[in-house]
Amino acid sequence: MTSSNHYEYGEVHADDHDDDDEEVELVSSGRSSSSRRRFVPPSQGGRRRTLGEGGTSSCKITGCTTTWIMIIILIFGISLVGVYNLGMKEGKKAEKITMEGGGSSGQQQQQLDGDTKKKKIFHQKNKISSSFSLDKVKATRKSALNLIHTLEEYYGGKDQADKMMLQSSFLIEWDFDNYYSDSTTSNIENDEEIVKRRNVVTKLVDTMVRALVTDDQKEFIIGTIGSSVAAGHDNCNYDSYERQMERTFGPVWKAAGMELICQNAGEGGGCGDTHDNQVFCIKQNVSPNIDIAHYTWTYFEAGANNKKIEVRESLARWAQMLPHQPPVHVYNTGKIPGDHREHELAAHLNAKHNDSDTMFGYNAFYMTSGYYGGGFDYDAAKENDEDYLGWGHVGDGYHNVTRYGEHEIGDRKESLGVTFRNWHPGPLAFQFTADTFSYIYSKAIILALDLIESDLKKGIDPAEKWAASKRKIHIKSSLPAPKFCDPLYCVVDEAPGCLNYEEPTYGWWGAKVEDPNDDLNPHKGEVQNWEVWHNYEDLWRGVPKQDQIFFENRDDKEICRHLDACGGISATSKDSGSVVFRLPKQEVGLVVICGCCGKTVAEEMFLNNTNIEISYNGRVLDRTTWDLFPNAKCARLMKTFDANAETSSTGHNYLRIKALENLTEPVRISHVITL
Repeated sequence: MTSSNHYEYGEVHADDHDDDDEEVELVSSGRSSSSRRRFVPPSQGGRRRTLGEGGTSSCKITGCTTTWIMIIILIFGISLVGVYNLGMKEGKKAEKITMEGGGSSGQQQQQLDGDTKKKKIFHQKNKISSSFSLDKVKATRKSALNLIHTLEEYYGGKDQADKMMLQSSFLIEWDFDNYYSDSTTSNIENDEEIVKRRNVVTKLVDTMVRALVTDDQKEFIIGTIGSSVAAGHDNCNYDSYERQMERTFGPVWKAAGMELICQNAGEGGGCGDTHDNQVFCIKQNVSPNIDIAHYTWTYFEAGANNKKIEVRESLARWAQMLPHQPPVHVYNTGKIPGDHREHELAAHLNAKHNDSDTMFGYNAFYMTSGYYGGGFDYDAAKENDEDYLGWGHVGDGYHNVTRYGEHEIGDRKESLGVTFRNWHPGPLAFQFTADTFSYIYSKAIILALDLIESDLKKGIDPAEKWAASKRKIHIKSSLPAPKFCDPLYCVVDEAPGCLNYEEPTYGWWGAKVEDPNDDLNPHKGEVQNWEVWHNYEDLWRGVPKQDQIFFENRDDKEICRHLDACGGISATSKDSGSVVFRLPKQEVGLVVICGCCGKTVAEEMFLNNTNIEISYNGRVLDRTTWDLFPNAKCARLMKTFDANAETSSTGHNYLRIKALENLTEPVRISHVITL
C-alpha cells in the first residue's frame, strides 16, 4: 500500500467514521441513554457526587425536598433532550447507512456492490479488445483477393489453379468454396471425406483469425524444419521457397498491420541429422510461437523400416502443445504416394473423434502431383525426349522463368527458370511451392475476415471470441489416442525440450550449460572447459556458379548465403574436464545426446567410449542400459525416470559428461534432448 487510507475496493473500515460508529455501538448493543451512569451536578466543593450519596450539609426537610425535586426535574429534562438529540443523530446515521450500504445487512450490500464494481473495473482494465477495424478488414481483403486473382490468372484461370494448388497436390483436398455449405450425404465414406476437408480448412481459418485480431501479435510465423530442400541448397538462398513466400504472401500481412516471418531451419545432411531426431527440437529449431509448421524431411523418409508416420504424428501432437497450436503442413517434392499409412494418418488427425474436439489441421503437399494436376502431359513430353521435371531443365511446362526473373537477362534469368537442379528444386519449382501455400493461406484469410467483419457489424469485439488467449488449452488427455506414435513420448502435456548447437535455430533451448561458478552447480569447483564450436562455411557454398557470377560484385550478395552450419560443444582431452547441463522440467524422464558429425557416430562416440563418464544428479549412469535412439547419431541415456536415480537438492536435474584420463578423440555433442 502506498497510503494508510488505501484499501482494497469493497472493504469496510471503522476508522472512516469513528464518532458515528461509537454511537451506533450504544444502540446496537441493546443499551439506551437510561443505562448510562448518571451524575449529580458538581458540589460547591467541586466534587462530583452520584445520586444517593450522603452529604454533610443541613437543611429543612421541605426545602431539601423542593430542591431535590427541582434537581430531579432538571436532570430528567436534560435526559429527554439528550435522548431526543441522540435519536435524531441515530436516525440520520441510519439513513446514511441505508443510503451507503452500512450496518449489519447494509454492510453485506455494500460488500456486494463493491465486489460488482470491483469486477467491473477489473473487467474494464483487463478486457480483451482488438484494433482490427472494418477499414483494416477491407484493406486486408483487398490485398488477399489481389494475390488470389494474380495467382489464378498466372496458372491459367481459377479452375486450373485450384486443380494444381488445392486439389491434386494434397492428401486432403482444400475446399474453401463450400466451406459454408450444409451439404450432407448418406454415404459414410463421403461424410468422412467432408469432415476431413472441413477440419483442415477450419483449423487454418481459426489460426488466421486469431492472429489477425490479437493486438499484441505483430508477426505471423511459418516455421520450417527439414533437410537441404528446406534450406534451398543448390540455389541462392534468396530463391528458396521460404524467401519467395515472404515476398509473395507478405503484403497481405502488411495490409493487416503485421509482418510475415518464414523461419527456415532447413539443413544439409553433413551434420548427420534426420527427421527422427530433429522433430524433438520443434521448440528450438523454430520459434515455439509459430502459427504454422512446415515439415520437409521427406527425402530422409525412404526405407522399409523408416518410422516416418510415427515421427509425423508425434510432431503433429507436440505442435498442439505449443502456444499457437499450429497445424503441420508437409512439403514433399514428389507425387502423392500409394502408402496407405500416409492417408490413414491424415484421416486420423482430421477425423471427428468422440473423445476429443481437437483439430490438428494436418495436410501434406506433393509438388509433382500438383504439376500433373494442371493438365500438362509430362509423360508424353518425356517420350519425345524433353523431361520437364528432369535435372537442370528450364521451364516447368507452364512457365519458363519465375515472375521476378522475367526482366532479368542472361545466365541469371536462365537460372531462375530451372525446375529441378537435381534432387533439389530450382527457383521455378520453389515459386510453385511458395505460390501454392500463399494461395491456400490467402483463401483462409478471406474466410477469417468474413468472421471478423460479421462480429464487427454486430457490434461485437472479435477479440472477445477469437483472441489468441481464448484458445482452448490442450493437454494430453484432450487429444485423441495416437494411431502410430509411441504413447510414451507422444502422449504428453509438453513438447520435448532440445538444446541444439547446430544453426540456425529460432526458438527456446531446453537444457542449458550451467555456469561452472554458480552456487547451484553441483559440480562447482571441478574443471569445466568444454568449448562450443561451429563449422561455418563459405558464402557461396551450395550456390550455383551462374548465380555466383551474377552476385559476386553486388552489395547484396549476402542474400545468397545459406544459414545452416554444424555445431556442438566438445571435449578433446581430460583437460576439458566436465560439461554440466541443467535440464528443463521433465515429464517422462527421457534423456538423449547426439554427436557430430555423421549419421552413425553415437555408437563409437558414446556407447562404446569408456573415456567419458556420464552422470545424472551425481549418479554415474550404467552404459549397458544406453541404446541408439532415435537414430544412430544419438544415444538414449535414460528412457524414463529411473527409480534409482538421485534427485537434485536444487530443484533442477543435472546431466554431467566428464572427459577421462585416456580421451584422445574429440567428443562433440550437437543435441541434448529431454522430455
